Amino acid sequence: MTRTHYDCIVIGAGHAGIEAALAPSRMGCRTLLINMAFDTIGAMSCNPAIGGVGKGQLVKEIDALGGEMGRAADATGIQFRQLNASKGVAVRSSRCQSDRARYALYMQDVIAHQGQLDFQQAKVSELLVQGSNVAGIRTKDNETIYAKTVIIAAGTFLDGKIHVGEKTFPAGRIDEPNSTRLPQSLRDLGFQLMSFKTGTPPRLDGKTVDFSKMVRQDSDERPVPFSFLTKEIPHDQKLLPCYITMTNEKTHEIIRANLLRSPMYSGKIKSTGVRYCPSIEDKLVKFAGKKQHHVFLEPEGLETDLYYPNGISTGLPEEVQEKMVHSIAGLEKVRIVRFGYSIEHDVIVSTELKATLESRRIHGLFFAGQINGTTGYEEAAAQGIVAGINAALKVKGEEPFILRRDESYIGVLIDDLVIKGTEEPYRMFTSRVEYRLIVREDNADQRMCAYGRRFGLISEEAYQKIKQKYTMIDKRIQSLKETRVRPGTELDDVLAKNHSAPLRNVTTLYDILKRPEISFGMIARFDPAGEDIAREIIEQVEYETKYEGFIARQLKDVEKFKYLENIRIPEDMDYAALSGLSKEIQYKLKTFNPATLGQANRISGVTPAAISLLIVYLKKRNAGKK
Repeated sequence: MTRTHYDCIVIGAGHAGIEAALAPSRMGCRTLLINMAFDTIGAMSCNPAIGGVGKGQLVKEIDALGGEMGRAADATGIQFRQLNASKGVAVRSSRCQSDRARYALYMQDVIAHQGQLDFQQAKVSELLVQGSNVAGIRTKDNETIYAKTVIIAAGTFLDGKIHVGEKTFPAGRIDEPNSTRLPQSLRDLGFQLMSFKTGTPPRLDGKTVDFSKMVRQDSDERPVPFSFLTKEIPHDQKLLPCYITMTNEKTHEIIRANLLRSPMYSGKIKSTGVRYCPSIEDKLVKFAGKKQHHVFLEPEGLETDLYYPNGISTGLPEEVQEKMVHSIAGLEKVRIVRFGYSIEHDVIVSTELKATLESRRIHGLFFAGQINGTTGYEEAAAQGIVAGINAALKVKGEEPFILRRDESYIGVLIDDLVIKGTEEPYRMFTSRVEYRLIVREDNADQRMCAYGRRFGLISEEAYQKIKQKYTMIDKRIQSLKETRVRPGTELDDVLAKNHSAPLRNVTTLYDILKRPEISFGMIARFDPAGEDIAREIIEQVEYETKYEGFIARQLKDVEKFKYLENIRIPEDMDYAALSGLSKEIQYKLKTFNPATLGQANRISGVTPAAISLLIVYLKKRNAGKK
């Protein structure tokens, strides 16, 4: 007999939907995942890559919360690289090229074997609402399924339209139908929808590429895994190189001559595109003086010859794409297997959401992924796990889960969406994070694992291993602080060899390690704690030592930040009763309904004077309750 009642229904099985479905089912809630087809679960619509600048940090946090993306990336990666490796640890980001087919199969297997989780192939046409509470969904086949919570993770499928030159046709992804009735159901419920644009480049037959004209880019020799549960990437896991080529003046002439045939510049597309991942047409317009643009040829898998030419996303007509691609070094005789395209799709106004990703309008209804105006697999998965956890907590009647800006990249992502909103597809960068000296990729397990354990998404064994790791780091730093060395010893020879000044007084190993030119490996044998230490521990010991002063200052900033974050604003706050607030500020505070003074402080147009008035009012209100 088909089940008709669930704790949670998740609509869409992309990167957001997968995490949104796994979290509540692993927390003991009966969950239904609905998608148009089982074999598109985990599909990588664009580049089959995970991570990148600002995105690798998100994947590490998802993993430390108990999500699946990092494990899937480790298991199916075919190239791994640490970006910004020559820079400070705070901005280093992991990235891997995944095997597209194997990644999807990995996720499909996880979904198929997850307890408390059912899958149904269907198209959702309508949300069911009772009063101000979500009650379930209705499918295209008129089947009604009830649920206490619903998460919409529909990706680019809401009113999706694909553009290739002058051609336009409805689709949520190439060769897949879009959804028109679900967005209409949202409009009927009062949601305001707007349209965003993204795109993808053509796919190329690697057998017809002349790689000798390109620069080879190999995987890191010692890949850093995404998941804290992965000890190392196995030596027998086959890794492939990527290749770099460039556009040239001939390429640019072809594009300029056909610019008005691009849907972005012919006026067919009026939606806002991705600023930080523009089409090749956008690049030529916005960076008109640039003579070349990088093109990264990235493999799509071990058992396919397809390559993804990262850097030439386009919506130009097919015959123009042919000429453009063939003008690039190494691609003169390449065969295009599938042409690139632009896609428009509907998104909601993200400021309609709470920090839990629950709708302010309808209780129990959550949104995650591109429907919230973001771009990228990692941003989607991060929202998915937060929405999934909060849906489960709502079912259980427990306090919601809200990550702060000072403790996670995910917290910054969601806070930006629900407080500032976005007028273009939102992408995560390290520069968006104010406290990135203490919110780093390498310590995501320390920051997030307690939450993962509390929700039952991380095992006790894994949790204890993470705690032991940080105990070892603390002990090692303490040993360096306690080990004192005198001038005139063998250590002076080591310092001289590394162009570092000799000792003049008794000094601790900790102070010596603070020197920019000294690494832990140079002084490890002088530490009584021994030299046998894992790479990940060495890196954190070095970072915590060398950046001690900067970290201390940032921690002070965090304490100031927490002061406002910890002052909660009642949900029923009557801003009109505060005569000192302007009508404009009253309207903004009522519209956004911030949960804390910190959130109120980040709303555009809310002045410091308004925050001071709110502090005084809330203190008086709280004092009156005692």
